[in-house]
Amino acid sequence: MKRQDVSQLMAKGSYEGKPLKGILEETNISWVILSGRYAFKIKKDIKLSFLDYSTLALRKKYCKKEFDLNQRFSSIYLSVQPIIYLNGKWTIGEGVGEIMDYAVCMRRMQADKRMDVLLTHDKVDPSRISLLAKQVAMVHQTAEIIDQEFNPDKAKDLFNDLNSVQEVVLKEFGTPFSDIIPKMISFSDDFLERHAKRFSERSKGGFIRDLHGDLHSGNVFLYKKPVLFDCIEFSDAFRQIDILYEIAFICMDLEFFGRKDLSDLFLDVYDTILTCFPKEADKEIFLYFKCLRANVRAKVFLLNSKSEPDQKKKTLELSKARKYLELALSYQEQLK
Repeated sequence: MKRQDVSQLMAKGSYEGKPLKGILEETNISWVILSGRYAFKIKKDIKLSFLDYSTLALRKKYCKKEFDLNQRFSSIYLSVQPIIYLNGKWTIGEGVGEIMDYAVCMRRMQADKRMDVLLTHDKVDPSRISLLAKQVAMVHQTAEIIDQEFNPDKAKDLFNDLNSVQEVVLKEFGTPFSDIIPKMISFSDDFLERHAKRFSERSKGGFIRDLHGDLHSGNVFLYKKPVLFDCIEFSDAFRQIDILYEIAFICMDLEFFGRKDLSDLFLDVYDTILTCFPKEADKEIFLYFKCLRANVRAKVFLLNSKSEPDQKKKTLELSKARKYLELALSYQEQLK
């Protein structure tokens, strides 16, 4: 589907016999229609270096995969539904007409309970973080163990892709700041070489599991029981990772919002259920993973800023990118 089709779907479409009018949210790879009690996620017709949604068959496949994988974390995922068009009418659900696309149907959550929103307004209750840590640890405890060798070259490439936004950093933040990137890349290469043996031991020791892959505060709702959603379905490699790399994301994100206390609480509670630091060197690896997660988030916001036409929104994207780069640098300095 194209943007105009989504607009028509919202204006003239229905689900369970009721009009679909609502709010449209957009990401780089999908549209989400928030309508009444439901949310409908539609994958964009795109092909990127790390995902392929370029055919109807592929979008159907990944909608089903998203549904199956996310049920491990949450009951808000309800079904995968066809989007049907016939004689100017749009319908989500089974019916007569041409199948134009597919949507993942979910229960709609309250936006003001999303964890990043609560953190922004300093309204996160530590008890909710304890519950979140327990929930994540229990899912991780039973997650499929992935048998894979540590690949230092791939690990270097993942961190060093930060170099792809060097031009944006130079343009927006100036020469002194852009000098940080080659220094961080040099640090990462050295760290991975020095700790290659322990990374390999962790790979062989059952710490690589099929997890969420994108566990940050924007993908958690803090109800009485936390709700995790939007795990990565488009790339197994992004999801089949070290448990430390997974929890490094949520801990780093809490620290981005200035809540080191909540980050420490999450880690302490998680560790009572699933031990993540069996060796002292693992604490340094955790710090490195936080550095890597901050690096990746900085890159995302820098790339977003390049394509953002609204100057106010662009300024906000750049502000977040700079803060994530500074956070990544702080982790690097702790590892010296």
